Amino acid sequence: MKITTKFSTLHEATNQFLYSSLSKSLSSASTTKQLHRIHSIIITLGLEKSSFFSGKLISKYAQFKDPNSSFSVFHQVSPTANVYQWNSIIRALTHNGLFTKALGFYGKMRKLDVLPDKCTFPSVINSCAALVDIEMGQLVHENVLKMGLGADLYIGNALIDMYARFGCMDEALKMFDGMPERDVVSWNSLISGYSANGYWVEALEFYNMSRMEGIMPDSFTVSSVLPACGGLVNVKEGELLHCFVEKIGLHGDVVVSNGLLSMYFKFNRLVEARRIFYEMVVRDTVSWNTLICGYSQMELFKESIELFMLMVNRFKPDLLTITSVLRACGHLRDLEFGKFVHEYMKKGGFQSDVTADNILIDMYAKCGDLLASREVFDRMMCKDSISWNSMINCYIQHLNYDEVLKLATIMKVDMKVDSVTCVMLLSVCTQLADKELGREIHCDIIKLGFDSDVIVNNSMVDMYAKCGLINDSLKVFENMKTHDRVTWNIIIAACVPSGDFTLGLRMINQMRTEGVMPDVATVLGILPMCSFFASKRQGKEIHGCIFRFGFETDVPTGNALIEMYSKCGSLKNSIQVFDRMKVRDVVTWTAMISAYGMYGEGGKALRAFEDMKATGVVPDHVAFVAIIYACSHSGLVEEGLACFDQMQKDYNLEPRIEHYACVVDLLSRSGLITKAEDFINSMPLKPDASIWGSLLSACRSSGNILVAERVAERILEQKSNDTGYYVLASNVYAILGKWDQVRMIRKSIKARGLKKDPGCSWIEIKRRLYVFGTGDKFFEQFEEVNKLLGIISGLMAKEGYVADLRYVLHDVEEDEKRDMLCGHSERLAIAFGLLNTEPGTPLQIMKNLRVCGDCHTVTKYISMIMQREILVRDANRFHLFKDGTCSCGDHW
Repeated sequence: MKITTKFSTLHEATNQFLYSSLSKSLSSASTTKQLHRIHSIIITLGLEKSSFFSGKLISKYAQFKDPNSSFSVFHQVSPTANVYQWNSIIRALTHNGLFTKALGFYGKMRKLDVLPDKCTFPSVINSCAALVDIEMGQLVHENVLKMGLGADLYIGNALIDMYARFGCMDEALKMFDGMPERDVVSWNSLISGYSANGYWVEALEFYNMSRMEGIMPDSFTVSSVLPACGGLVNVKEGELLHCFVEKIGLHGDVVVSNGLLSMYFKFNRLVEARRIFYEMVVRDTVSWNTLICGYSQMELFKESIELFMLMVNRFKPDLLTITSVLRACGHLRDLEFGKFVHEYMKKGGFQSDVTADNILIDMYAKCGDLLASREVFDRMMCKDSISWNSMINCYIQHLNYDEVLKLATIMKVDMKVDSVTCVMLLSVCTQLADKELGREIHCDIIKLGFDSDVIVNNSMVDMYAKCGLINDSLKVFENMKTHDRVTWNIIIAACVPSGDFTLGLRMINQMRTEGVMPDVATVLGILPMCSFFASKRQGKEIHGCIFRFGFETDVPTGNALIEMYSKCGSLKNSIQVFDRMKVRDVVTWTAMISAYGMYGEGGKALRAFEDMKATGVVPDHVAFVAIIYACSHSGLVEEGLACFDQMQKDYNLEPRIEHYACVVDLLSRSGLITKAEDFINSMPLKPDASIWGSLLSACRSSGNILVAERVAERILEQKSNDTGYYVLASNVYAILGKWDQVRMIRKSIKARGLKKDPGCSWIEIKRRLYVFGTGDKFFEQFEEVNKLLGIISGLMAKEGYVADLRYVLHDVEEDEKRDMLCGHSERLAIAFGLLNTEPGTPLQIMKNLRVCGDCHTVTKYISMIMQREILVRDANRFHLFKDGTCSCGDHW
């Protein structure tokens, strides 16, 4: 008996020692070879079906990323009712990313009526989270509750994490709030969930709550909170967290350091980011990626490329780094290095995904290698909408619109067209001014269901407007359910080239009514309308808005204000805006020079031109047009010619046709007709209608009919689409009494579908605009105006006025010609103004065409007889009539 007892005790001790030794050997096995040897010993000892050893083997093979061996071990013990063995295989599969199989084993376990325990569920819940299988996740949660395991800490933590990964933060918070016990993992799961889902405010709030609860953060907590600080650009909170990291010694953790690095880049704090990187004891691929991408995002493209070259000597970059560097190459237009990186990708065996290929297409396009872009595109096995759009954009950048349309046709067949494609195709229609193609794409947009997209609609409004179809543009605008600020800016700006300024002002008022706040683009769209109507009151209101919204420091806005005030008859306000501008570009100076030119202040324009050069601003082609124009309208011939010579001599600017037209105008306006004609004949460029038109206009004013007739013939040869030149030629023939020629020109205008702009003038009185057409008889107070003009005619006759009937361009009797002169729109506007304003107050009249010579003379007389200052803006310039003289000195 004693011997048996001793033998039994010895056997137990031997088994215990054996189990302990095998268990230790399993735990310490560091290679697959060692694990296989221990597995063989277990089989030899007949312990392979032991629940303990089989479970250990399943877990250990999973650690070595050998799930097939884990399967094999589990298969050897199947079927089994042992929950530990089921837990081991489910955990092993989850650990190796085989989430679907893990859930499959959980399902089999339930079918075999093996009851899960608290160790089963964390792995099962993790698999549901990884697969984003919400339905299964909710079912497992129900199983947990049915089994009474809802209060388990580890299961609770797994459920919080699962719901966070589903994006169901309300459920995650509900789970968190219902936990009877929480640890740092519970807080971390909730904080990381909020952070990962972009709820950065909540992530910071719960982090601060955890600190108040006495929870000591760990590296996982910090790495979850840092993105929230970066996302909110909360510099203060980020710096406090950084100090805390240093204090508790987490700065050595590479994940935490990477998070700090990323955060400081989001703060645009390059110095701190660099310091963190270079102080890191351990750097991994993520560290280098973050640094290179950070430099690229801060547009330090050259530096990001240099860092990439340093990185490849230490680490193998991943695809994220490579794509970031490719973007940098595109921005730098560095084709050589872009090709080097592409070659590095190929040699390094990188599996290029769709995103990487799309970036390659874009890089090659920006570097000007369209063929390489197309090669990348053509070899792509899988193309998404971005691929197609990138390739289309390449062709648009290179103005190859035929290829754009070919690709778009193929894209339609493959059903890859998206809203971005539509916007790009509409931009092509705009560039080509192709109305029919635009309408065709509009139909496609409706069929594809993109007609409710605001950006697409904005592009359609813009396309129709720029194709000259303002009514179609308005239809799209009116059918839009929502308008954003861009929509309003487009439709307002569209009214400027269409000439429908009344509509533009109506749109501005509607925009205000709808409560849409204007931006700089709105202001730049509105001011030209104020300029056209010479609506100084409305212009000043807009100027007030500019101050309220803080746009006064914006240079283009200041430039537009200078132009607006100058065209509204307030040179003084233009100068004030100019003087207050702290930053001035070439457009600012040009606007001021042009303003002086419009008012006949040639001397001041020349001084401004010299001041511009003295400040280091280099004049461009437009600046030279403005200064020569200013000299022309002040009779400063020598000065204007000197400016023209400066273009090539001092600034290496080749004169364009508009500069030659200005010089012709300069010479001919000062009566130097022969010199102007010689200048035209010596031009290196072929003179166009604008050149001959400048000469003809001066010939007509000076009465040089012989040259005028010869020049009129030249204009008719040009076949211009500008009606004004035909009208000018017609007027010369009318003066010569060649009415057959006049009729022929008028028929030609009609046959070519051209329209003559009817003369009109307008005046603003008490916030209301009054418009008058030539010969207009249907306006308020017509009888009173007609009577007043009759009285003024009598008074002018006493002062020596004789009507210049040359300016009546119709084959009628002299009495009728006099009546027709009296019906000119500016005279009607002046008489209306005299009747409806206080005596002695100045009048401001706007006219869309050039003031005729007779009306110019008449306005001089009216200013003297009625003792009024009359400011008239015609198509060329401003005329200030005072005491019988005009500021233009008859240079208009």
